[in-house]
Amino acid sequence: MKPLDRILEAAKAAPRHIVLAEGEDPRVVEAARRAVRAGIAAITLVGNRKTVEERLAAAGAGTEEIRIEDPASSALTPRLAAAYHALRRSKGVDEAAAAAAVRTPLVFAAMMVREDEADGTVGGAVATTADTVRAALQTIGRAPGVGLVSSFFLMMLCASHHVKKGAFVFADCGLVVDPDAAGLADIAVSSARSFEALAGKPAKVAMLSFSTAGSAAHERVSKVVEATRLAQETAPGLVIDGELQFDTAFVEAVSAAKAPRSALNGEANVFVFPNLDAANIGYKIAQRIGGATAIGPILQGLAKPANDLSRGCNTDDVFHMIAVTVVQAGSSP
Repeated sequence: MKPLDRILEAAKAAPRHIVLAEGEDPRVVEAARRAVRAGIAAITLVGNRKTVEERLAAAGAGTEEIRIEDPASSALTPRLAAAYHALRRSKGVDEAAAAAAVRTPLVFAAMMVREDEADGTVGGAVATTADTVRAALQTIGRAPGVGLVSSFFLMMLCASHHVKKGAFVFADCGLVVDPDAAGLADIAVSSARSFEALAGKPAKVAMLSFSTAGSAAHERVSKVVEATRLAQETAPGLVIDGELQFDTAFVEAVSAAKAPRSALNGEANVFVFPNLDAANIGYKIAQRIGGATAIGPILQGLAKPANDLSRGCNTDDVFHMIAVTVVQAGSSP
């Protein structure tokens, strides 16, 4: 079974309620219709009721299938505003500011998740990553024991020209700019758990660098070595190695030549890049030149699922992110 099919089947086996913050966007509406009819999720669209109803009608769907919440008139708004005020009062947010914030779709959707009115949320088709992530961080917050909220891309290698096929995680491609060793270790452990939840098989984590097993000496290499040690301390059962160059982590023959004692043997499925420069460039090369399907950025480390879309996304991207968010919700503590 292809990895994406597995995710869709897992979502269908245990559907959850997902709230989509940008319910007025036609791509989001069409993806919502597909998700409901595929049986992978119950959906709430957030937005101006009249506009969302028109978009639903144009997509051949109706309010009997998909719930609409308009923050300007929703019965939930007063309770969500009070909860947001209680949450953010210590940060100087008064009642009026809380009421105004909850009337914005991103915050309204995130507060629905926080207050158990939904199991997860997806935004970013219209809003920026900064706004989408800020809403999630300020309302849903970090999961217990997590030091850093980060992101990853789920990279699908399924085309005939791909020598290796399957699902791979690239992290952090969209959020943490230059993590220190402790932050990089956090990303590694979170990414391993995310991979296992979505792919259904054990993670094998490569901590990437321009050096392999001491072939170069530099403070950036030392950071990756230290991050590997910290990740091993945090998750002693995790199969992880670093520092490694990408080819050593991915190609068995190169691993045998460059790192014969590596626990990965060139079979890594989770790739942790040393910074956002490398990760963002790496996933886009894999996508645009290598033909990989890239799903993300997917957030990890939050108390409940909230995910970001690219503003250039299409309906398929939104649909797949709904499925990923459903599976994350099912694997949350």
